[in-house]
Amino acid sequence: MHELLCHSPIDGQLVARRPYAEDAAIAAAFEAARLAQHGWRRRPVAERAALCTRFVDAVVAQTGVLADELTLQMGRPRRYAENEIHGFETRARHMIAIAEEALADIRPEAIAGFNRFLRREPLGTVFIVAPWNYPWLTTVNALIPALMAGNSVVLKPSAQTPLVAERLAEAARRAELPEGLFQVLYLSHAQTHEILGGADLDAVFFTGSVAGGIAVEEAVKGRFLHVGLELGGCDPAYVRADANLAQAVDSIVDGAMFNSGQSCCGIQRIYVHTSLYDGFCQEAAALLKHYVLADPRRPETTLGPLAKHAAAADLRRVAAEALEGGARDLLPPEFFPRDDGQGAYAAPRLLAEAHHGLSLMREECFAPIAGVMRVGSDEEALSLMNDSRYGLTAAIYSGDAEAALALGERLDTGTVFLNRCDVLDPALAWTGVKNTGRGCTLSRLGYETLTRPKSFHFKTEL
Repeated sequence: MHELLCHSPIDGQLVARRPYAEDAAIAAAFEAARLAQHGWRRRPVAERAALCTRFVDAVVAQTGVLADELTLQMGRPRRYAENEIHGFETRARHMIAIAEEALADIRPEAIAGFNRFLRREPLGTVFIVAPWNYPWLTTVNALIPALMAGNSVVLKPSAQTPLVAERLAEAARRAELPEGLFQVLYLSHAQTHEILGGADLDAVFFTGSVAGGIAVEEAVKGRFLHVGLELGGCDPAYVRADANLAQAVDSIVDGAMFNSGQSCCGIQRIYVHTSLYDGFCQEAAALLKHYVLADPRRPETTLGPLAKHAAAADLRRVAAEALEGGARDLLPPEFFPRDDGQGAYAAPRLLAEAHHGLSLMREECFAPIAGVMRVGSDEEALSLMNDSRYGLTAAIYSGDAEAALALGERLDTGTVFLNRCDVLDPALAWTGVKNTGRGCTLSRLGYETLTRPKSFHFKTEL
């Protein structure tokens, strides 16, 4: 296949057909990016900030259209779609606002007769390989900081959300970013692999599956590129005995089901203290009954289709395995008639009596499904939460902040939440451990991954 085909999961309609880039166009894009970066890096941070702000303004001006297109491409309910554009704006403006300070020279204690300082220099050309599940939010994590740090950017969008990249390119033109500074390429997996192995680039930021991350590392082997990998999760939540049950249920169910569970930091493993377990299951089932699985363009819809039919089939497989392994549905899938058992519309599933012998509790499902497991103590919960090859986020629900902090310090994860989940604060580092990947985006620390330190050691008195 020599072209990208994007079909809507809503009804299968063809949304976009785009030819993959030719070899000459790929080479020209990276050459233009290199040339543009030479001039861009010499511009003051304040000047970059002004242009990047215009870039963000141009995106936000199209919020309604962008939300419509997002729903069409990947099935997010329209009632929620604009929130992603708002999130794009919040993250972008925060990273612009902190850039001057984050990129400032670092000066150690003064020594007479010497001028010593560290300067953060841009890496060069940054290649971003973006996913489809949150295409605006995941792209902005690296895009705006990369530009603010003085890099050029080449973006490969997901085949499921190509219109996002086109809108970004349009916004860059309207903002009058320097020609070649930000470019979009439609690429096959094979072409992406070739670029990683030989194109004129300095860093790659990939968001996707563990298998995809392994493929990236194999492709760049021996090139000594900077590699940022944000891969996935099978994130846990723990409801302690002293938790506010109603608040915990509301937060955790939303964290498991929002975006049809297609979130790297969505909740998939739920551990509930035995004193609250029955109540949690009852209230969670009651809440799930209020979800509406339907065409995402309808205003009442809270759950749309999964982006891919294969994902829906995988959800059904994982649920069937869990039921065979002793779990039970808190709400039968028949409650959601839109789920015909074959298509992309899949009923949300909360499965009680889950255990770690199930793939549901061990592997990322990327669908609206979560397991609920009874625990008797903090120590048991901690052991189970850490019993995973992933480590992106973990949530604790408790009225005791000190106890939660003590647990959080022992959790193998990139972010610890208390009484909330499935959110991202751009002032904090977005990072993970174990098979969730490596590297960091957002916050002041995010700028460290998009620059390299250069030391200046001048003797000023001879």
